[in-house]
Amino acid sequence: MDFSIWIQSPYDWGILFLSALFVGISKTGIQGLSLLAVPMMAVTFGAKPSTGLILPILCLADLMAVWYYRRIAEWQYVLKLLPSALVGFAVALFVDKLVPPTEFKHLMGSCLLVVLLVMFWSDWKGKENSLSNHWWYGPLFGLMGGFTTMIGNAAGPVMAIYLLSVKMPKYNFVGTNAWFFLVVNYLKIPIQVFAWDNITLSSLMLDACTIPFIIIGGVLGIILVKKLPEKGFRYFTTAVTCLSVLMLLI
Repeated sequence: MDFSIWIQSPYDWGILFLSALFVGISKTGIQGLSLLAVPMMAVTFGAKPSTGLILPILCLADLMAVWYYRRIAEWQYVLKLLPSALVGFAVALFVDKLVPPTEFKHLMGSCLLVVLLVMFWSDWKGKENSLSNHWWYGPLFGLMGGFTTMIGNAAGPVMAIYLLSVKMPKYNFVGTNAWFFLVVNYLKIPIQVFAWDNITLSSLMLDACTIPFIIIGGVLGIILVKKLPEKGFRYFTTAVTCLSVLMLLI
């Protein structure tokens, strides 16, 4: 198949494959790395077309993560987030044509920065994050997650901050994250196909070329989780999440 509509140079292939590798690592190991792929894809393939191109990559990586971590998800957290995530979908669709994407990016980055600071303050004081006990805490993150994933596949830091803030152990963290995004990303497919028309046969064929890199990334993510101790996993995930939030703010 002719991919000239997407690929203009070997550099474009490199960005596509590197993004798929990052997505694989993120889904099975270090959350937040997938957000590094989002701006690379947007710059290379265009902001809105890239969301349709990267979504099937995310979906395949979600399947891999769920298959490996299928028995260790904390479902009570998933169920807290999903209803408000669907509301976030609706909000994103409603305001899509009203607010410039850069405004969304900066708004979400600011919200996440505030939550990060609260989490750091709680850690410094040696206390549990008291906010996480409120009824609205989980649904708020679900709303932000649904909104940001619909606008730009950028919900990784939202979920990472939420799971870090409730002190979830690393394997439960990855398993819960995997199930949440499996449901959310597959629900997005009909919207991308029928409402935004940015998933096509040519984009799917191009996505198929990334499968080996998704698998390699998934294996690397699993190895990283095994190698990192509990504190190391938390610190590394926090560092990558901070970088992701910074990318949303600049």
